[in-house]
Amino acid sequence: MSFYGYQTALVFKAVDMPPKKQKHKKNQKLKKQREEEERRQIEEEEALQAEREIKQREIERLELKDLERRDNELEELRYLLEKNQIAVTELKRDAEENVQWERYLRCDVQPDPEDQRKVNSFITFWRDDTELKTTEVLKQCHIAVRLVEEIEDLLKKATSPQKIQTYQESLRSLQELIYFKHNLTSEEILKSANKNIDIKTRNFQTVIKDENITMCLWANLCKNPSLKLFNFEEVGLGFKLSKPLAKSNIAVRVIHTRYDHLSMISRITHPRAHTTSRRSSVSSDQILRDSSVQKGEDDDGIPEQKSKKVLSIQEEGKTKDPNPGGRGSQIFTQMEALKAESQVIPQPITRHASPVVDLMEYTPLGGVFYYEMFHLPHQAYTVGQYVMQQISDKGLQVFLHPTETSSFRDNEDSTCPPVGASVTLPDRVVFFEPPHVARLDATCEQWRMDGISDIAYEEAEAKLSFSMETFQPFVLMQKTYLNLPFQSWELRPLGRSSALFTIEGALFNLSITIQGNQCMLQLEQERGLSHLVGKWMSTPALKKAMLDAGVNIFVDEYTENYVSSCNKDPLAEHAAYNQMALFASACAFSRSKWNAKCGAEHVVLQVCEHHDPSPVPKSSWSLYLLGAQRSKKLEMTEDSEAFSSEHHPNSEFHSTFIHLLQDSLSPDGLDRTKTSYCMFIDTIQSLLHSTRPLVYSETI
Repeated sequence: MSFYGYQTALVFKAVDMPPKKQKHKKNQKLKKQREEEERRQIEEEEALQAEREIKQREIERLELKDLERRDNELEELRYLLEKNQIAVTELKRDAEENVQWERYLRCDVQPDPEDQRKVNSFITFWRDDTELKTTEVLKQCHIAVRLVEEIEDLLKKATSPQKIQTYQESLRSLQELIYFKHNLTSEEILKSANKNIDIKTRNFQTVIKDENITMCLWANLCKNPSLKLFNFEEVGLGFKLSKPLAKSNIAVRVIHTRYDHLSMISRITHPRAHTTSRRSSVSSDQILRDSSVQKGEDDDGIPEQKSKKVLSIQEEGKTKDPNPGGRGSQIFTQMEALKAESQVIPQPITRHASPVVDLMEYTPLGGVFYYEMFHLPHQAYTVGQYVMQQISDKGLQVFLHPTETSSFRDNEDSTCPPVGASVTLPDRVVFFEPPHVARLDATCEQWRMDGISDIAYEEAEAKLSFSMETFQPFVLMQKTYLNLPFQSWELRPLGRSSALFTIEGALFNLSITIQGNQCMLQLEQERGLSHLVGKWMSTPALKKAMLDAGVNIFVDEYTENYVSSCNKDPLAEHAAYNQMALFASACAFSRSKWNAKCGAEHVVLQVCEHHDPSPVPKSSWSLYLLGAQRSKKLEMTEDSEAFSSEHHPNSEFHSTFIHLLQDSLSPDGLDRTKTSYCMFIDTIQSLLHSTRPLVYSETI
C-alpha cells in the first residue's frame, strides 16, 4: 500500500509540474524572438547603413563629377548669356538710331527731349505765343504732353544728379504751361458765354474733347437758387452745387486728362525713402561675382531691382517772362491756383493714422479730374452799334469756396454745404474693386483720402459720385498689388521663339503670348481694354499699357512691403530666370507648391520638355531643385506627401540649370534651344524678372 501510495504521490506531483515547464518554454521562446528581432534590426540597420553609404558614395561621386565640369559649365553659360546680350544690344541700338533718324526726317515740331536747349526754346516760344483759338491751343498741348512722356522716360533712366534735376525742372515747366494754356482758352470761351445760352437751362455749357483731354465748361448766368445738379451727359461728368453757389456769379470747369502730371509732381516732391532688403539690394554685378553665372546680363535683366535715386527738386520761382509788363507775367500756375483753393478748405478731423496716399500701395488710374470754380469773366453786352466788354489782364480768377459764399448763407445755417461730383469710370481702365477717391492737397502736393464723403458706386453703370468741401482735383485709385501673390503660373513653348506665359492671380487671370520680341495680352475682363487686349507690342510698351489700365502683375523693390512672398536667395532666383529664358523654346516651366518648403537658399519648380501648343499633361511634369551653386532633378513629385531633397535616380548634379535640363532633352529640343531668337530670350527674361513668379506666388 505504501509503495502504491508512493507511486500515486509521484504521479500527482508529476501532474503539478507541467505549468512551470510551459512558462519556462514560453520565456525561452520570447527570448528567442527578442534575439531574432534584435538580429533583424541590426541587419536592417546594417543594410540601411550600407545603403546610406552607397548613396553617400554616389552623391560624393556626383558632386565630384559636378565639381570637375563646373568651370566649363559656368563658362558655357556665361558665353551664351554674353552672346545673347551682345546681339540684343546691337538690335536695340539700331532700333534707337532708326527712331532718331525718322524723327529727323519728319522735321517734327516736337523737340528732342534729350536736347535741353531745344526743350527750353519750345517752352519759351509757346509761352509767348498769343494764340487763343481752342483747336490750335489743344494741338500744342498735345505736343507738350508727348514731350512730357518722353522726358519722364528719360528721367526714369537717368543716373546723373544734374540730368535728373534738369528733367524734373522741364517737367514742372511744361506741366504748368499746359495748365496756363488751358486757362487762357477757357477764359476766352467764358467771355462770350452770354452769347451761347442754352434755351432749357438758361445757362451756358459746352464740351471740348480731343485724345488727351475732355474739357467741360458751365457758366451760371441765370443764378437759379433751385439748381442743384448738372450733368454733361455726353461725357458722363457732373457736379452738384450748394444753394449759395447756385446764386453766385461763377463758372465751373471740369477737365478730365488721360494723363496724370500731378502724381508725377508728387513723386518728385516726395521721393520715396527705401531701405533695401536682402532680396532687393542685390545688383547684377554682385550676382555675376557671387554666382559666376550672370556675367554679361543686360541692364534690363533685373528691372526695377535697383533702387532709383531721385533727387528732390527745389521749389521753382515764378515763370520768368521776357516781357514783364505783358500777359505772360501774369501766369497763375496750376499749383498756385490749387493752393489758393486749399487755403480756405477747413481741415477735417483725421480718421486714419495717415490720410496721405502711399503711391506705392495705391496707383492712380484713368488720369486726373480737375473740378474747379472761377469768377465768371465780364460778359460782352451791346450798346447801340457797339459791343462793350470790360477787359482784365488777370486771367481766370479762382472762386474761393466757402469763403466767398459766406455772405449768401442763411442766418440759421452756420455751415456751408459741400459740393458734389459724379464721374463715369474711364473707358480705358479696369477697376477690379470699387475705386478709391483721393483729392489733391496742393499745399504739400500730395493725394489724400480724407475730406471725401457720401461715396456711392454704381457698378452696373460704372458711375461714382461723392461730396467734397470744395471743388478740387481728384483721382480714382486702385491697390497696386491687388492681384498678388499669384495663385499659379506657367511658361510653356508654342513653337520656335514663341511661348505662352499664363498667370492665375488673386483677382484675375491673364496670359501673354510671346512671339520674338512682341507680346500680346489676353484677359478674361475685356471691358475698356480693346486698345490693349489682342494687340502686339514690345515688352516695355505692354508693361506701360497694362499699368495704365490697372492690369498689374509687375513687381518692384517696394512690393515686398505690401505682399506676402517666399524669401529666396536672389542669386538662385535671378539665375533661374535667365536660364529659363534660354530654354523657353523647348521646355515648359510651372509653379510648385514645394517652392515654399525648400528653404531660402533653393527654388523648386516643375519642368518638362514640351514642343506643341497643347497644354502640358499633368504626368509629364518633373520637379527640379535649383541653387546658386548646384541644381538637381528631384525624385519626389508635386503630389508627394512631404518634401524631400533626394535626387532622381539615374540623374546627375550640375552647376547650371541648363546643363541639368540638357541631360534629358531630345535632339529636337536641343536644336530649339540653340536656334532661339535673341530678342525672344530677352523678352522672356524681362517678363520673368519684372514679375518674379518664383518669389511672389502663393506660399500655402
